[in-house]
Amino acid sequence: MSVPVTNTANTSATDAALKAQAAKKKAESSTTVNYDNFLRLLLAQMKNQDPTAPMKSTEYMGQLATFSQVEQSVNANSKLDSLLKSTTLTQAQGLVGRTITSADDKISGKVTSVQVTDTGVVAHLNTGDDIPYGSGLKIS
Repeated sequence: MSVPVTNTANTSATDAALKAQAAKKKAESSTTVNYDNFLRLLLAQMKNQDPTAPMKSTEYMGQLATFSQVEQSVNANSKLDSLLKSTTLTQAQGLVGRTITSADDKISGKVTSVQVTDTGVVAHLNTGDDIPYGSGLKIS
């Protein structure tokens, strides 16, 4: 079942937003320390250490282990974000064609489309009303 998603922005604004996102990601990736950069820093630290008081190998291994843990945490967070987005889309798909009523019983109608936003799912009804998906909704 396909989920109709409405888009309120025009195409040029969407293209500009996508380009801005890509530029932001590129800037973030160039400023964050990745595994290769970490190994280069570690090698430079080894080359430039004081020969009369060298760093112990256990300290190097500790730094490497700490960096690996941080990197794995970042990867786990990105996978959890993907899972959350997938769950949101599944919930949105389940609303299309169903009748929902707001928590205060003031707005009711059949869901014609849904829109997934940064703040959550918004159901667009056949009456022209919009209801944000959340607790207290009655779905039938």
